[in-house]
Amino acid sequence: MSLWRIRTEVDDRPGRLAALSRALADVGGNILTLTVQVDAAGVVDEFIVETPPGVAGEAVGTALRIAGGRGVVTVPATRRDLVDEPTRALLLAGRIGAEQRNLPDLLMELLRADAARWLADGEDADLVVPIGPARHVGLTRRLPFTLTEAARAEAFVRLLLLDGTASRETVSLADGTRLPVRLLHPDDLTEVQALHRRCTAETRRARYFVARRQLTGHMWRAFCDPAWGATYLVQAGQRAVALAHLAYTPEPGVAELAVLVEDGWQERGLGRSLVGMLVADARDRGLAELRASLLADNVRMRRILVAHGATLAYGGSVVEARMGLARGRAAAR
Repeated sequence: MSLWRIRTEVDDRPGRLAALSRALADVGGNILTLTVQVDAAGVVDEFIVETPPGVAGEAVGTALRIAGGRGVVTVPATRRDLVDEPTRALLLAGRIGAEQRNLPDLLMELLRADAARWLADGEDADLVVPIGPARHVGLTRRLPFTLTEAARAEAFVRLLLLDGTASRETVSLADGTRLPVRLLHPDDLTEVQALHRRCTAETRRARYFVARRQLTGHMWRAFCDPAWGATYLVQAGQRAVALAHLAYTPEPGVAELAVLVEDGWQERGLGRSLVGMLVADARDRGLAELRASLLADNVRMRRILVAHGATLAYGGSVVEARMGLARGRAAAR
């Protein structure tokens, strides 16, 4: 029997994975593992497949392309590739403190790269992982790297660079003033509803697409539920002045962000600071991408997101923003 590691882009809609599975079965393929990752082009499925002797990787790739797979890449795999991925990552993390000089080798093993080395200034690679302000590790691999893998590499490196999780205790205004920020609590409902009533209809419309004067019970329960994501409350004195949301999506490694700032606190850098906090929080959670949907006339939020590296797609009255979170860069193929 032969083992293959296969990666393909797929349309994120019902039935597409089933079509790929049938195509693999038609060439005698047996799916041993499946992971779903995120890349700039969308959803990427990665399989490890066992095929009968004589079935070439090219035949497997052709079957997947006929079934609707895009950008199909097939490379030989080994039994070692069948090790449970979370377990393998945890074991590598346990070695990083004692083997800091071998960081390129550890990253190579983490991402199953073909080669890894420290890069000199100006050098490039298939994936460049920043290590502090002036050092980089370059990885090369026949199989293209995804945004999910770049985020994994960055999270792995932070085990060396950070002493615990970044603080979320304050956010800064443009003039240097710092305001306390904390996770939302169910007891905050009265103050958060008052915040919504103080906001103008234009501000509420920019956040919710309708001028919602108060949150529904369903919305409030979601905002307070860690399984939904994280909602942060900013206070000035005892009064709530802003909310910042990080909401998980059904796509693995992807979350959506949103911000509501009371009118009297706008144009002071609070929104920009909150978006920066959400980006840092998403990285700490190991996410690969942040997204946001906003009205096309919300110029202020568009500028903030672009300043944080987002790309915008315009579709009538709504703009879709996407922001890759890994600070490393993957070469285009």
